[in-house]
This record gives sequence, structure tokens and C-alpha cells, in this order.
Amino acid sequence: MPETAGGSLSGFRIGVTSDRRSADLIDALERRGAEVLHAPVLKIAPIAEDAELVRETRELIAARPDYLLVTTAYGMRRWVESADAHGQGEALTEVLENASIYVRGPKARGAVRAAGFTDDGISEDERTSTLVDSVLETGVDGCTVAIQMHGHADLDDIARLEAAGATVITVSPYRWVVPEGSAEKVEKLIDAVVSGGLDVVTFTAAPAVDALWSAAHERGRYWELVQAFQTNVVAATVGPVTAQPLQDVGIDPLVPERFRMGAMIRQIVEYLSDRGTQRCTTAFGELSIRGSQVTLGKESVELGPSQLALFRAIADAEGAVLSRADLIEILPEGQGDHALDMAVSRLRQSLPNAKLVATVIKRGYRLNV
Repeated sequence: MPETAGGSLSGFRIGVTSDRRSADLIDALERRGAEVLHAPVLKIAPIAEDAELVRETRELIAARPDYLLVTTAYGMRRWVESADAHGQGEALTEVLENASIYVRGPKARGAVRAAGFTDDGISEDERTSTLVDSVLETGVDGCTVAIQMHGHADLDDIARLEAAGATVITVSPYRWVVPEGSAEKVEKLIDAVVSGGLDVVTFTAAPAVDALWSAAHERGRYWELVQAFQTNVVAATVGPVTAQPLQDVGIDPLVPERFRMGAMIRQIVEYLSDRGTQRCTTAFGELSIRGSQVTLGKESVELGPSQLALFRAIADAEGAVLSRADLIEILPEGQGDHALDMAVSRLRQSLPNAKLVATVIKRGYRLNV
């Protein structure tokens, strides 16, 4: 990776939804001590299987667009590769040499120049909407504008161009398909998010968010999943495009200032080091809860999702009594008083000091401060 992000993620559990470059991301997270759950929700279809791209390229060559908007470096490289592989390379090159090319950020600019073309403008904030603003300023009435898509349709931006009098054609150098054998992994990811078994889930493409929503809908767990992201689990994204489908349902994801994987990792480290670590003073010394890791003095233990949820609630109260009814609500649905007593007993056995959780007779439990 071009960027590095120092800092420890020991004790934290992170879900990774990407397929492409997932090995780089997982390696970076695990080197920092994180436990990673990998559940690729989408992958990019091989070029050899993408007859639709060949058709779109043929139509674009025939249309001879006045403008080309390049949104991703990977998409530009893959498009040129596909055109060469299918005998369309020379014709595409001739058409693009006569088009005014605008790019969404420095990486897209680099890919355009590597392909032998020059660009006439760049979206400095790497947003498609800003890229479209630049083209609209030149006047597109009566012009044909081609857009290299990045996995899903920017319908609002297409509508803006059409409203300004442009004819819009699109080409999608990569298409998303569901990886074989991914259903069980995705189900485990959904379970882990809903149960609080993950601290962060990473997203590197907006279609991956939509695919996860679709998988949750199929299992009747969509609203559970959304609520978990709104309350307990952090969504981390590589940029505003990926963040949008999360924001659309009231989730506030992490969005780095620089739209790169390394910047996303750095933001995850900073966020979890700051807000992901809970510290308090107890009767037995300083206590910290860092992800799934509970540390008292020099002794650290790992708690499972249910135990962690229970202990976080007790620790959050900072010595105040939590009623039995309040704590029962934290347990899996349908469990009562006996289940709570058993859960507290197991929690005490797992903690560095069983006396951290004090019983308040006939009322509930509290942290021993």
C-alpha cells in the first residue's frame, strides 16, 4: 500500500467486505493486532465474461463523444485492457484522442496519462458531482458526454447533464457479481454486526453496502443490521461515494480526508484508540475495555460478544446500579432472570477479577468502584 498507518488494533474485531485488494487490507489490520472477519459481498466479474462492456465500448466508439468523464483509475485501466483484448483498442484510442477528458482525482489522471491521453480538468475533491460541475461550466448543450462508471449509476449526475442538454452514454469497465460460496460468510458477518461481535466494518465500494443491505433483507434482518450500525458498530469507508448509501439510512460512517485505503486504516486506528477504548477506576485498579479485550492492571482477557455487551453496560454506569430488567434487555431475546444470573456468573469467571461485578441484592448489579 502507498500509505502506512501505525498504531495498535489489539483487542478489536474488524469486518472486511471487499474482495479486490482484500489481502492487503486484511494484512494491514492483522499486523496491527486486529482480529479480522472476511466476508466479501461482491467481486468484479472477469473481463472475459463481460460481453456487456464490449457492447458499450462499441456504442461509445460509434457515438464519438465530445467529453469523457473518468471516475476511477482501475476502471480506466481495465477498460483499455478489455478494448485491446477484444480488438477495439485502436478505434477507442482514436475516439478518445478527440474527446475532452475530465478526471475524478489524481489517480484517475495518472491512469489516463498512462494510457497515452491528456486531460482537460480534474475534480480536486474526487467527487463525481464536482467533476460534472466542471463539465457543465463549459456548456454541454447538444454535446455527447460519456461517463466511465465505477460500479453503480450516478443517476443524479446523469440527470443534471441531460437537463443541460447533453446526450449521456455510460460504460462500465467493471461489474459486480456475488462471489461463489460467500453466502455463509456474509451471514456470519451480519450475525457478528447485530450481536456486537465487531467493532468496525470496512467498505471500499458503494455497491458492497447495497449488496449487504440486500443480503440482510433476504434474511429478514435489514433493520437489525442498520440499527447496529447506527448504535454499536462503526462503518469505515474509503470516501464519500462509498459512504453515501450508509448515510442514506442514518448511519454516520468514518470518511477519511484522503480517499485511500491507507487513510481509512489510519482513521480506524485513531478512532478506536480514542473512542473505542473505555477506561475507568475500580476498587481493584485501573480498568480498560479495548474492543473485546478487558485489562485490569497487567492482566488482559478476551470476552465474547454477549459477555462484552453485558460488561460494557455495567462499566458505562460507572458504579451506578443497573436493574435486572435493564440487563435482561441486553441478553438475547426471550431470556429472563435465570439466564441473567447465569450470564453474570460466566462473566465473572471470565474477568481478571470476579469481584469487578458487584451484586446489589434485589436490585441488580454494578461495577465495583
